Amino acid sequence: MFMVMVKVLVDIRPSLVALPFHRAFTRPVVEIDGVEWPARWGTTEVSVEAGAHEMAVFFRYKGQRTARLGVGTEELTVHSDAGTQPRVRARLGPRNGSSFKVESV
Repeated sequence: MFMVMVKVLVDIRPSLVALPFHRAFTRPVVEIDGVEWPARWGTTEVSVEAGAHEMAVFFRYKGQRTARLGVGTEELTVHSDAGTQPRVRARLGPRNGSSFKVESV
């Protein structure tokens, strides 16, 4: 038995107002089924097994290891269809502490 791994593209963006602040002082994190993946502002590629998953996107101030600020979650099902690459969009509102709106595209 083998696992089918699929790359999920996660587009993570703060609001335009907050973009300079977040690029300078924070870093985004993607969590899938309890496993954290370091991310970057913009598009991050994460490999996951095909099937149902719970995804969370949040940010931390640089230097922190455990804080979870501005958390947004999404349930998604990743299919192993050839030629398709699932995309998820995470948008952070204009306030620093606002949650991500996470949605499958």
